Amino acid sequence: MADVVKDLTSGTMGGAAQLIVGHPFDTVKVKLQSQPAPLPGQVLKFSGAMDAVKQTIAAEGPRGLYKGMGAPLATVAAFNAVLFTVRGQMEALLRSESGVPLTVQQQIICGAGAGVAVSILACPTELIKCRLQAQSALSSTSATGHVKYGGPMDVARHVLRSEGGLRGLFKGVVPTLAREVPGNAIMFGVYEALKKSMAGGPDTSGLGRGSLMVAGGLAGASFWALVYPTDVIKSVIQVDDYRNPKFSGSIDAFKKILATEGVKGLYKGFGPAMARSVPANAACFLAYEITKSSFG
Repeated sequence: MADVVKDLTSGTMGGAAQLIVGHPFDTVKVKLQSQPAPLPGQVLKFSGAMDAVKQTIAAEGPRGLYKGMGAPLATVAAFNAVLFTVRGQMEALLRSESGVPLTVQQQIICGAGAGVAVSILACPTELIKCRLQAQSALSSTSATGHVKYGGPMDVARHVLRSEGGLRGLFKGVVPTLAREVPGNAIMFGVYEALKKSMAGGPDTSGLGRGSLMVAGGLAGASFWALVYPTDVIKSVIQVDDYRNPKFSGSIDAFKKILATEGVKGLYKGFGPAMARSVPANAACFLAYEITKSSFG
């Protein structure tokens, strides 16, 4: 039970640090992913990441970059507590004897298991977040008919009332799983491999904060480098119009994006995602490690 409390508390602190550092980058990513394809003779609303930042600040002020943070902030404790606690419990199951470090391969298995667990929380949370982040881009096209939301609870009420009830909040659960399971597997595997490499062996307890931040930042980058197209598919499905959907499912979204935009369509917003992943995950893992070590 003591280990569970450590992981719950440390995961919560890590998630809070990650969210504060990374949310503006995430807002830009979602805006680029979800903007409608232009009609013939028209141009995209946002020409790139910096243009999205400039237009967002001009139209909504700096607070616009933090739009949609209420939903993940409200659930960040549960999300990261589950991620790190499930990982910790899987470590305990796989460990041959107390105190023996796990291999990198075992850490990959632990990360995959944690990814399954967090997908259940991530899907409805990110649906709400993506709706709020993307609505300014979507509403610029008069034919879309997208609803204007007043905040996270307004999104949740609308979905529950008008989009199939609880099932509507889990729209996009398949690509969420396809992102979280392999993504967390590679992230935790890379994190532990880098720590052991920098420590020169399995004992990583003597690593400084700088080393932990480097390992955490590169681990986060590996997550997005592996699974980014699935995140694009998740975002377009979650912001798709319920009454007049463009996509019938994940495979249909994949095919239509490839057909209309090519491979680069599966990497819309990749720059902001990678720019976010390094500092946000460096902050997350550092906060996690510091909090956990404070327990003694």
